[in-house]
Amino acid sequence: MIDINDITVRIGSKVLLENASAHISDGWKVGVVGANGCGKSTLFRVLKGELETETGSVFFPSGYQVVFVEQEFSAASLDMPILDFVLAQDKERADLLKCLETAAAAELAAIHERLNIIGAASAEARAAEILHGLGFAPDDLARKVCEFSGGWRMRLALAAALFRPSDILLLDEPTNHLDLEASLWLENHLAKYRGTLLIISHDSNILNLLCNHIIHFDNGRLVSYSGNYDAFRSARAMQKEVLLRQAERQEEKRRHLQSFVDRFRYKASKAKQAQSRIKMLEKLETVTLLEDAAATSFDFPEPNELPPPLLSVEDGTAGYDDKTVLRRLNLQIVDNDRIALLGANGNGKSTLAKVISGRLPLLSGTRRVSSKLKIGYFAQHQAEELPLEQTAAEFMSSLLPDKSETQVRVHLARFGLNQEKALTVIAKLSGGEKARLLFAAMTYNAPQLLILDEPTNHLDIDGREALIKALNDYRGSVILITHDLHLIELVADDLWLVKNGLCKPYDGDLEDYKNLLLNAEPAVVAQPKPSVSKTDSRLEKKQLQSGIRRQEKEIQRLTAEKERLENLFHTPLTVEQSIQAQKELSDIAVQLQTAEDAWLEFSEKLENL
Repeated sequence: MIDINDITVRIGSKVLLENASAHISDGWKVGVVGANGCGKSTLFRVLKGELETETGSVFFPSGYQVVFVEQEFSAASLDMPILDFVLAQDKERADLLKCLETAAAAELAAIHERLNIIGAASAEARAAEILHGLGFAPDDLARKVCEFSGGWRMRLALAAALFRPSDILLLDEPTNHLDLEASLWLENHLAKYRGTLLIISHDSNILNLLCNHIIHFDNGRLVSYSGNYDAFRSARAMQKEVLLRQAERQEEKRRHLQSFVDRFRYKASKAKQAQSRIKMLEKLETVTLLEDAAATSFDFPEPNELPPPLLSVEDGTAGYDDKTVLRRLNLQIVDNDRIALLGANGNGKSTLAKVISGRLPLLSGTRRVSSKLKIGYFAQHQAEELPLEQTAAEFMSSLLPDKSETQVRVHLARFGLNQEKALTVIAKLSGGEKARLLFAAMTYNAPQLLILDEPTNHLDIDGREALIKALNDYRGSVILITHDLHLIELVADDLWLVKNGLCKPYDGDLEDYKNLLLNAEPAVVAQPKPSVSKTDSRLEKKQLQSGIRRQEKEIQRLTAEKERLENLFHTPLTVEQSIQAQKELSDIAVQLQTAEDAWLEFSEKLENL
């Protein structure tokens, strides 16, 4: 168990936790949540012993193994094969094997018994399974740590933490460097973990799947909730509602008492009662409402519609120099396509995205693009290419040289970058704020197609929900590469599997794909996508979906206008104004009926297709 008792933690002048307490029982799986910058990672530093508390204490039972993901590799470990590096994390096993070399005959039986108890014989298989689950190929196991890039080393550090024997496991955003396939494996692995798990994550899917308790950072306190993340949100919403009602009743009582005091304070016959009510007013407690961080919002500009198809590739081969990565590419993108690319890292998802975006020419085949098509491309590495010495407003002005400063600020505000953040040097923006700036930069010209490669890595839960809403409101087409299941489930209509050098439509859903990866219940992969000339039915489907969305937007606009006109009749109107409003209301009713009929017609055709 873990007992956190009245701790106060300060970083510089900022108090992150003040007299905060929490209790975590053995075997709990706890999601640690809160706004960016509230102190979640700092709490982990305290639990790891890297940071002293100003007051209070943290208690672990003696002998408990607390394991976390190491951020750095020692010089000696860099020259080790990755399988040996992971095996070395079990210190007891390594020490016992070393003792076997010099132990006396009388000691051998006890050493072997202990090795048997800790499962030493299966250690290599377990380590290899973890490495495979996190995306390492069999040939990688003999390669040295120093041969891998930063992102793969983070996977290796995670593998080491998962392999080490532990009673308590601390994981801080463990999926940030993983693809969807490795994330699914990790979820399954952690679901079987028998120790106590504390996980910081902005992925609501993981928090719902794994966690049975939530600890929420709430204005310097730690507040515990039973259940997963959805249960926490429901409980907190109920608390907010109860406190709001209490505050309203308290305010009503305050007004009533104050009214009596104001009326009778200076009347001798009522002076005693007035003084009594003044004392009651002084004793009234203020109900503190629960406050959440300011809501995040994204607002992608409305693109101009283009005739289908937006883009097509016929008999394409893609790769780099003389290395072919993808072959036999036959694909088409039309208006309102919502596509998620599946496939492990290294199979060619990013290569395909670059081909579609025009950043990578085909080695052979044909890529056709609508002459007016504009494409917005988002990739996390772009954050490293931002001009760090410029402010967000200066950078955006360089992309919009013909726009005024006010127009530039308005565009930044669409992505939650207010005046203060717009004038902040990019180097001082957080990871989430840089991501928002990239969203603003990729959409400045209202593109018809968005290609998003891991767009949620630096967004908190509210930011992810805001992105989902914005993408669902967006009237263009979207291609997603992401490990965020929640994002795929709520945005994508089609799944494409990139594997073995091919890109094919995937006929199953995400649950089927998860089962396929976990060797449970394989889903069916469709035959290669037909060539552009044989996709009439799919094209018709997309055109009908586009028509439905257009009519929904028109119905929404007309309904709002109808409400505005109806509200006019609740205000003083001249005869002429009243007649004009009635005429406009009649016209709106006709237009609304037409739009609803068109929506119904499109929907019926789509059902019958």
